[in-house]
Amino acid sequence: MPFALPQRWPFCWWVAVVIDHFSRRAMGVTVFNKQPTAVQVRTFLGRLYAKAKPKYIICDKGPQFWCDGFKAWCKRKHIRPRFGAIGKYGSIAVIERFIRTLKDEGTRRIVVPLRRRDMRTELTCHLDWYNEHRPHDYLDGRTPNEVYHDRPAANQAPRIEPRSNWPCRAPCAAPAADIDGAPGQKVSLVVRFHAGRKHLPVIQLRRVA
Repeated sequence: MPFALPQRWPFCWWVAVVIDHFSRRAMGVTVFNKQPTAVQVRTFLGRLYAKAKPKYIICDKGPQFWCDGFKAWCKRKHIRPRFGAIGKYGSIAVIERFIRTLKDEGTRRIVVPLRRRDMRTELTCHLDWYNEHRPHDYLDGRTPNEVYHDRPAANQAPRIEPRSNWPCRAPCAAPAADIDGAPGQKVSLVVRFHAGRKHLPVIQLRRVA
């Protein structure tokens, strides 16, 4: 103060997001125009867990979680809460890393909407792209949806080899994949954009006939 802006609409949005720890899949997101209450957070989680209930919830010790109401809610749902250390970076590292990605690759590349519905649309587009199209280092280049839905990994499928003198039995960079067809194939690079958003690219290699 006096030059700071209040942390509420229209100067900021409060975003709640849930990540599956195993697959790194973003399970759901919602937006608030000011810091949400414990009841609002439990309502969001209740809708999200109506179909798939976790064994654990890992969160920080914010007032929405570090309270009797949230602990009682977890007990009723047979969910065990785990809390990160106050003020210690990395204690909830998975969600912290996702939020950084959401900012760097999402909200900092758009004109942030002032309407709540439009903001939810932008965040949902980013989550859909992140889950389906963005390879993840922790998952060895697989996408969260491939792991969560137990789908074959695209980066392990037979590959296109453009080098004509490349030995068919020679290994490629990890993960190793066999050559589909003969070496020396011509390819074209196709770039499209998820939901028309230029900051959400979907990149593919296709054979040239």
